[in-house]
Amino acid sequence: MNEPNERLEFLGDSVLGLVVTDHIYQSYPDLPEGQLAKLRASVVNTATLAELGRAMDVGPLLRLGKGEDQSGGREKESILADALEALFGAVYVDGGWLEAQRVVLHHTLPAIIEAAEQPGRKDYKTQLQELTARLALGTPVYQIDGSGPDHDKRFTAVTIIDGIPRGHGAGTSKKRAEQVAARSAYTAVLTSVANEMPASEDRTDGQT
Repeated sequence: MNEPNERLEFLGDSVLGLVVTDHIYQSYPDLPEGQLAKLRASVVNTATLAELGRAMDVGPLLRLGKGEDQSGGREKESILADALEALFGAVYVDGGWLEAQRVVLHHTLPAIIEAAEQPGRKDYKTQLQELTARLALGTPVYQIDGSGPDHDKRFTAVTIIDGIPRGHGAGTSKKRAEQVAARSAYTAVLTSVANEMPASEDRTDGQT
């Protein structure tokens, strides 16, 4: 039977939200409501769920229409995120609350911990701008190109820092492409700085 996943997505969205909300409420008693909301949002969002879906190899298991399949639907963030929510919903229907809680936390806990340790970790553009300001490299500039039909646009971004391309990214939206390019540039700048640093004065080289 080829039923669409909308009903399971609807259920799974609530299951996912409640499991994550309950966990962070219990695990981070010192965080105020606003910070709890930001922490939850950093995990329960399309980009993060799509990343989890890719890690779980959800894409190859999807049944898609011919057109959607040919246009790269198995890699679309929205489709992967919806499929993962449907999967969580199915686990709840089949195994009940405790099993759904176990499965959801098993897959989301690393993202929760990382987000709690590094608030705003997804906002790579802000992190990059702060880094380039500290290094007196100026404000990063993003060059954006789009391709494909309106219903399946793909965007690429290049991060220009001090006149030099330092990062590249792609995504299904301009914002996503810029974030990926910013993350790439952030890593490139840090690597460059590390390579330019003089060797540390190691006192274990035979000196006494």
